[in-house]
Amino acid sequence: MSSAADALTIHQLLGRIVYFHALFIEPALRAGSSPRPGLVCCNHGAVPGRSTVGELLPDSAWAALAEVAGAFPAHHRPCPKTAALCCATCRIAAAAAAVAAGWAQTEYRIYRQAEPAETLPRTCGRAAAARLGRVFAAQHAAPCPALDQLTVPGSLPGMEELPLTGELLALWADPTASTRHPVASWLNHCTGLDDVRRVLETRRTGS
Repeated sequence: MSSAADALTIHQLLGRIVYFHALFIEPALRAGSSPRPGLVCCNHGAVPGRSTVGELLPDSAWAALAEVAGAFPAHHRPCPKTAALCCATCRIAAAAAAVAAGWAQTEYRIYRQAEPAETLPRTCGRAAAARLGRVFAAQHAAPCPALDQLTVPGSLPGMEELPLTGELLALWADPTASTRHPVASWLNHCTGLDDVRRVLETRRTGS
């Protein structure tokens, strides 16, 4: 995953996360809970020596993922220790988990007019942490033992259920594959989650 084309694809997909968050998710967010720290990262735990946030994230497109994750204090659980010295891969995995969990919760609430069960955001978050974390680790040659503990759940929401979250999880399953078509192009014609909800309702009614 070291070619210029692969790096460009990854940057484009990170840009898509930022764009969709700003356009769809952020306007629908409710006031969140206070931030709470998570478990310590590799560099502050029993296996230090990993590439740090200070080495890999400044001026990187991946830093935008951590910024988006900050919008979800109920789900974002970064290491409580000194940020610049944290394991960069742990930080990306935690950010990815927060984004997917926050997106899933927000989408479900808008479409169903109710809060989802706890398992939905947690499942989406775990899948995103594994998928984005491994892409980051491969791109930067930054292996992390925490990734070995992450498995992608067998049952994930699809784009027909949660379009933004489902697309995110599908895109990052293998972002540099040449034969994949998980992009829901109809999302590009929507201007908010209410538009997305109406499309889903129309599709269910017409099926």
